[in-house]
Amino acid sequence: MELTVVGCGYVGLVTAACFADLGNRVIGVDVDAVRVQALKKGRIPIYEPGLEEIVRRNIKDGRLTFQTSLADAVRASRIIFIAVGTPPAADGDVDLTAVRMVAAEIGKSLNGDKIIVNKSTVPVGMADAVGDMAQKSARGKKHKVRVVSNPEFLREGTAVTDFMHPDRVVVGSSDKRAAEAVADLYRPLDAHVIVTDVRSAEMIKYASNAFLATKISFINEIASLCEKLGADVAAVANGMGKDKRIGREFLYAGVGFGGSCLPKDVAALRRAVEKAGLTPRLLAAVLEVNESQRRSVVEKLSDGLGKLAGKTVAVLGLAFKPSTDDLREAVSQTVLPQLIRAGAKVRAYDPAANEGSKRNHPQAVYCKSALDAAKGAHAAVVLTEWNEFVELDLVKLRGVMAGQKPVLVDGRNVYDPDKAKAAGFTYRGVGRG
Repeated sequence: MELTVVGCGYVGLVTAACFADLGNRVIGVDVDAVRVQALKKGRIPIYEPGLEEIVRRNIKDGRLTFQTSLADAVRASRIIFIAVGTPPAADGDVDLTAVRMVAAEIGKSLNGDKIIVNKSTVPVGMADAVGDMAQKSARGKKHKVRVVSNPEFLREGTAVTDFMHPDRVVVGSSDKRAAEAVADLYRPLDAHVIVTDVRSAEMIKYASNAFLATKISFINEIASLCEKLGADVAAVANGMGKDKRIGREFLYAGVGFGGSCLPKDVAALRRAVEKAGLTPRLLAAVLEVNESQRRSVVEKLSDGLGKLAGKTVAVLGLAFKPSTDDLREAVSQTVLPQLIRAGAKVRAYDPAANEGSKRNHPQAVYCKSALDAAKGAHAAVVLTEWNEFVELDLVKLRGVMAGQKPVLVDGRNVYDPDKAKAAGFTYRGVGRG
């Protein structure tokens, strides 16, 4: 099958590379000429385990190409995936500028009937709008455009595995043949394909992410209560998770969720509820709890250190989660400026995200290892659960830090509190009263 994937960012690049690996001929299109030139040489712009190998293999085998001309790619393909960014707008809605531009350009370039697949996360009803925009831009051409919603459920750090071994594939369209054509692309995966109406498919994406975020905020609210009452949220979550109706996934207390999906999608769904004339009580609370968890980091540091001015704080972990360099909505990008404004000296380290954070917050000192970051620090805070932090020798960490009992804020509850205290730390976890 000849496919075009528009947008060679996180979702688009994984989609293009994996479909090529399944035997399709895929054209990746991006407006960034520098990015396209790098991709042609097999250099990918993101940190994602296993992806670069797949890109290079399929370029070599001739199944995957990259270019800047959307018009040429549309004419060469029957199915066109839209995988461009839909960043959050100021009111919590999503910015659909790029999606609209691509839809219009596809319409102008039609040379036959086409299937447009919305891979970008878009509000419910956007598939209809994309079809209308493309058909209008076709300016009287008799070619037919059919639109399919095919939301992505890729987790950064495991995106290739998620694509190749999905829990489910959702395909929604008002056109049965178009839905079947897109569903057929996934047949080699032996995946559970859910075919539904287009608006339900769009809603499945938002509802799924909102539910996951709700589980996180729920356990974080329980964690705050555990701190007051002397309970351990890890034990509570473990006991809850044994109930098959609840499950253990996403019941991990910490300093809040981030990334490009959960915060944006919950905010967008809340905005959709408001625009429908309803009251988003639960969704508003999910976001409120998450913001509270972010603020708690500096509060815990202040409780342990007193005034932060003049104190040195080691921040371990900058990306929003392990196995990625993505800083979008990362807790670190809230914490770093708070510490800097408070007069603290920040020494930071992340295995993949140092350079990105340096561009955002150059006032911090970026280090080559966790122990390097902790040298002379009065406190250390863990914001990302990279394995190298989980396996840190706490005695060695304590040995390079300043003061008799430096503060350790365990923002992801990766350490045993008793072992941390025995190593000489003043320990502050999340929900560990």
